[in-house]
Amino acid sequence: MTGRRHFGTVRKRPSGRWQAVYWYEGRLHSGGTFSSKADALARLSTIEADFRRGAWIDPAAGQITMKQYATEWLVRRPGLSVRTRELYEDLLRLHVLPSLGPSTLAGLSPSKIRDWNSELAVRHPSTASKAYRLLSTVMRTAVDDGLIIKTPCKVSGAGTEHAVERPMATIAEVQVLTSALPDCLQLVVQLATWCQLRRGEILGLRRRDIDLLHETVRIEQSRTFTRDGSSLTKSPKTVAGRRTLSIPENVLNALTRHLNDFTKPDKDALLFTTNSGSPLTAASLQRAWSKARLVAMRPDLHLHDLRHTGLTLAAATGATTAELMHRAGHASASAALRYQHATRDRDHVLADALAQLVRSAGVTDFNPRTMNGDVVSPIPGDKSTTRMIR
Repeated sequence: MTGRRHFGTVRKRPSGRWQAVYWYEGRLHSGGTFSSKADALARLSTIEADFRRGAWIDPAAGQITMKQYATEWLVRRPGLSVRTRELYEDLLRLHVLPSLGPSTLAGLSPSKIRDWNSELAVRHPSTASKAYRLLSTVMRTAVDDGLIIKTPCKVSGAGTEHAVERPMATIAEVQVLTSALPDCLQLVVQLATWCQLRRGEILGLRRRDIDLLHETVRIEQSRTFTRDGSSLTKSPKTVAGRRTLSIPENVLNALTRHLNDFTKPDKDALLFTTNSGSPLTAASLQRAWSKARLVAMRPDLHLHDLRHTGLTLAAATGATTAELMHRAGHASASAALRYQHATRDRDHVLADALAQLVRSAGVTDFNPRTMNGDVVSPIPGDKSTTRMIR
């Protein structure tokens, strides 16, 4: 038995169920099978409406697997930096594709994504956020490509990283860490702490970037390392990252000595090299740092924690958010605000000091109704403030 209409056709199958079919671009598509003819016709009406508003998706398009599409997605992005591409490859290989790779794009439901994310977040909270953001980006591209109608990435807050509070070093520990490093590397600790530089920024410094006359350091490049250990020199990601910083007085002498003793006279010479004069590698620096932090009895400290220490100390001195953003090379205020927690501690100290002033003056708060109605005001004629002076 067959029924025809303006759009598509419904036909009764030998099983007794009704199938909705329609033609598009020379191919016959199935809209599914239903228990009643009315349901099949309703499905065709929905498909026709999707055509009219440009929302139709080829049912076969979403049958590509997540592994195949994500691999192609990465290939189609030649503009990614080397380190970003390596990060995406690792996230896909280690955390996304093992669980979601065999699924088709159409088969990835919000509940499936939620289960995957919750399981990963228990083991690797920070990595789970990065992996979710990558997956969400891939699925949005699949929507743009017309492979699925909407993204299944609907887990609220899953892409937001909640970084744990990093440990800090005391000023005394900074000195111990400095002394524990080889002479040619001691300046690394000073620059990381008191100039708040990242490791890559430190390793990328050249003689030309140091202005001893004006006591400044200019950040114009950084040196990072690929998965195979190759050195990669690149410019800062943002305009804010390219900055000129004043060098604290306590660092200037050490910096001058380092330039005289360990840096070649060429203006493009790197500040930090090995004993043989070749550019210092991340592995060499890490080996020296690992030994130094054991001497300081702070095995929990990472080199990047010295930058965190320096920015927190800068906040404690009263640095504004804008000043911290410049110092850190941050393009947004949210990143700089994390270092201002120290000012809250300082605020408690100030509050206690203010309270001590009141106690020293013999002033105490009271309810005027319990004190015979006498009101003492700091300003003659102003009865808005009620207090008693003993």
